[in-house]
Amino acid sequence: MRFNGFLACSVLAVSFFIGCSSGGGSEPLSGIEIGNPALALTADFSVDYAEVVPGSLRKQAKDEEPVLLDSFAMELVEVRSYSSYYVAVSNDIKEKGRPVWPSEDVPESQLPISFTEGTSVDEPFKSINLDDDGYLKEIGVSFQPEGPNSVIRGRVLLDGEYVPFEYDLNGFQRVGMRYHLSQIDLSSDSVANLSVAFHVRCFTEGVDFSKAEVSDDGIIHLDNANNITLWQALNKNFVPSFRPLRYSYTDAQGMAVEDFVKDIWDGVIGAMSDNTIRNGDFSNGLDYWIFFTQLRGVATATVLNEKGGHVLKIDVTNGGSNSYSVQLIQEDVALVAGKKYKCVFTIWSNVEGQITARIGTYDDYETVGFMEHPIVKTSGHSFEKEFTPSESTPFARFELNLGKKERTFYIKDIKIYRLE
Repeated sequence: MRFNGFLACSVLAVSFFIGCSSGGGSEPLSGIEIGNPALALTADFSVDYAEVVPGSLRKQAKDEEPVLLDSFAMELVEVRSYSSYYVAVSNDIKEKGRPVWPSEDVPESQLPISFTEGTSVDEPFKSINLDDDGYLKEIGVSFQPEGPNSVIRGRVLLDGEYVPFEYDLNGFQRVGMRYHLSQIDLSSDSVANLSVAFHVRCFTEGVDFSKAEVSDDGIIHLDNANNITLWQALNKNFVPSFRPLRYSYTDAQGMAVEDFVKDIWDGVIGAMSDNTIRNGDFSNGLDYWIFFTQLRGVATATVLNEKGGHVLKIDVTNGGSNSYSVQLIQEDVALVAGKKYKCVFTIWSNVEGQITARIGTYDDYETVGFMEHPIVKTSGHSFEKEFTPSESTPFARFELNLGKKERTFYIKDIKIYRLE
């Protein structure tokens, strides 16, 4: 699992290795293993009345809240973890995530979740262990309506008085939310807690309840037969109101939709000109970097102090059978499709020769940024490449493949930033 952003020297299954650091006069390169001996999952579900702004704290309803929810429940049908792996796993797990609930013994289980009552699922999840030798990226949860009469019941403040409403949930067959690692509480070494909060202000944003028709029973019915325009507007807001990084749903007609929640996605990708590579100057050793050897590749990594800066020295003593037998990798590089980026770094070696520089995906290993094969010289020179990603992803992987021959590399000042 990813915690502090750096990895330890450790041996993994099926002859895969993470390269170890060397000592000498350099800064020590230390870290923790990918995976954790035991990481339990807990989750809580609630309603949040706070303003939808970065850093806002969850809050309860106050007097004269514009909209109050009295009852809101759905059935939890699935929980998945999404990780990158440096061990052999199936393509299904890499691309679709690892199912962590329900168990294989009872695959059709559903768990009633009340958001208004603040359900906690410590007990149902007590057997979940997220340890899977992975580099955790997201946790996904999926829900479905409880039945054909599933509604959210609440009250809306109109002309100084609360008017009851019922919002029909059966505009959806199934909804799914994937929460970014940064949205998961990993403050405990042994427990990951996922808080799934439904944000009322987000749900009702842009919806003018003053235009609603009140039925003879004194209730504002919001469904496919009553107040249809308002119902459709609430349907558009519904799934993003859980505030995940990204979401998906299947509507009542079977149409599948998926997207990012814009402001959370904007926070992940950062501002234009921000360096999306963390610790690209190696001032913190190999924090956020994965130094990886496989297929007979043998190498060590050392951070050297040089004229007030830092240089990463990689000594390849056995190049292995492929260029990717020795790799320097950084994961979780956020990219936006169609935008222009620039990758820049300085590299030299004691032996002139080719390497591979690449930006690809972690799950299917497709190239989404670029793949180049520059010739590394014996004196320092800058590699520069402008590129336009073919897809938006929060989890692209920057790679330098340094294997196939014995040589020593010196690398510094790695940057990837958006130009537009």
